[in-house]
Amino acid sequence: MTALPTVSSMSMLLPFTLLAPLAAMLLIVFLPKEETKTIKIIAAMGMLVSLVLSLYAFLNYQWEPGGMQYTLTIPWVPDLGVNLALGVDGLSLPMLLLTNLIGFASIYASWNIDKRVKEFFVLLLILIAGVMGTFIARDLFIFFLFYEIVVIPIYIMVIIWGSTKRVTKEYAAMKLTIYLLIGSAFLLVGMVALYLAAGANGNPTFMFDLLSARQDLYSPAFQKVAFALMIVGFGSLISMFPFHSWSPDGYAGAPTAVSMIHAGVLKKIGGYGLIRLGIYVLPVGASFWAPYIATLAVISVLYAAFIALAQKDLKYVVGYSSVSHMGYVIIAVAALNPTAATGAVGMMFAHGVMAALFFSMIGFIYEKTHTRNIADLGGLAHQMPRLAIGFMIAGMASLGLPGTVNFITEFTIFMGAINVLPVHAILGIAGIIFTAVYILRTIANVLFGPRRAEWDHLTDIRGPELVPLVIFGFVIFFAGIFPNVLLGMIDSGVTSSGLAKVLETVSQAKIGGLF
Repeated sequence: MTALPTVSSMSMLLPFTLLAPLAAMLLIVFLPKEETKTIKIIAAMGMLVSLVLSLYAFLNYQWEPGGMQYTLTIPWVPDLGVNLALGVDGLSLPMLLLTNLIGFASIYASWNIDKRVKEFFVLLLILIAGVMGTFIARDLFIFFLFYEIVVIPIYIMVIIWGSTKRVTKEYAAMKLTIYLLIGSAFLLVGMVALYLAAGANGNPTFMFDLLSARQDLYSPAFQKVAFALMIVGFGSLISMFPFHSWSPDGYAGAPTAVSMIHAGVLKKIGGYGLIRLGIYVLPVGASFWAPYIATLAVISVLYAAFIALAQKDLKYVVGYSSVSHMGYVIIAVAALNPTAATGAVGMMFAHGVMAALFFSMIGFIYEKTHTRNIADLGGLAHQMPRLAIGFMIAGMASLGLPGTVNFITEFTIFMGAINVLPVHAILGIAGIIFTAVYILRTIANVLFGPRRAEWDHLTDIRGPELVPLVIFGFVIFFAGIFPNVLLGMIDSGVTSSGLAKVLETVSQAKIGGLF
């Protein structure tokens, strides 16, 4: 009989962080559906516990040794090399914190939900836990398991609580789910191929670090094919052109909380996977496909920005803006250097906070006015000044205003990419100009102008509705003024995880003409 591993108090930090929303979900399951206020309070308390634990992990992470910390490894299916392996480093810990920030705020963004409240919060907590699990998993099988868990609640929540504006919620839910499942199918094929190749020595494993350590077992041809499968799988998730069309429709059809999580962290699984699994494990394949990825990324940036200019629905403006901004992350991935990789993870965090704030404010506008059509709005700052502040903070962060976290992360990306991909970087920078145009125009048309009497009955956001504004507004400016709190940790993760060494090897090999 195999002895169970010794478990320390710190190694239980991540399991408790993951289980807090699930424990709240189980409590809600046994409550009567009429106890709506109690249900909301329990959901909020469960996410508060998870947020506090993730913040504790973030503040107590040791930058100097770096590497995976708070680790827990329990054999699950030893014969197949599957382990319940959890841990975080400087790459995944910011994503864990981001998930809990958005998850906590999404509870309050949904505070006025009155339709099937019990089922809504049960599914929301499962969704948050599933996303969280992908960022703390150190085993590829566990990573994929959590990713698949995410798809189920999203489909149900869009179908039941979604919007019925430009597209029907049924269409949005089906399109979103099909794209995610097609992407996961490609990812599954690549995962199985990688598992078989890594186990050629008779020691099967799904552990990320062991998969990377066995690169001598992967031929260049294998790496190119396997990385291509990863591009489709993770590229669909991060909405890279041409796999992007599900994303804006998914945002538009989803309830506010799902839009926040979808844009804030679900997409980031794609970027995180390309770095953690793609580059770290398959560097030769990454080097081969990098120029093609960069080209698709530039198309994503410019094409989606142009499309955003023509949108009349607020959710579609932010939806296409999200596709455009994720193009910056993909450019950074294609640059294959430590500076760009640091910027990529930083940008995912920054965009997640900004997009979640944007969608929460849009959700409140729709809830109070029953429209997202820009032409129907105008002058809302007169009636809802606090909401206007939140909308403007999100807008300024989106266009990369200095002092916001988005500015410094975009700057880091282009500093890393300019010497490697100069043409792509310059074209990508041009996307910032288009972002400024559609963001400033949207802010002007929605918030400013003469007071419109038909909106005088509106009430400003207050009470629980202020939580997303307070949380995200603070993070946007705090991380923008003190960027090393975020980027310093990410840089330590790039260095200590071995990713920097892999990137250096790839760079030298490219210079030598080996690839």
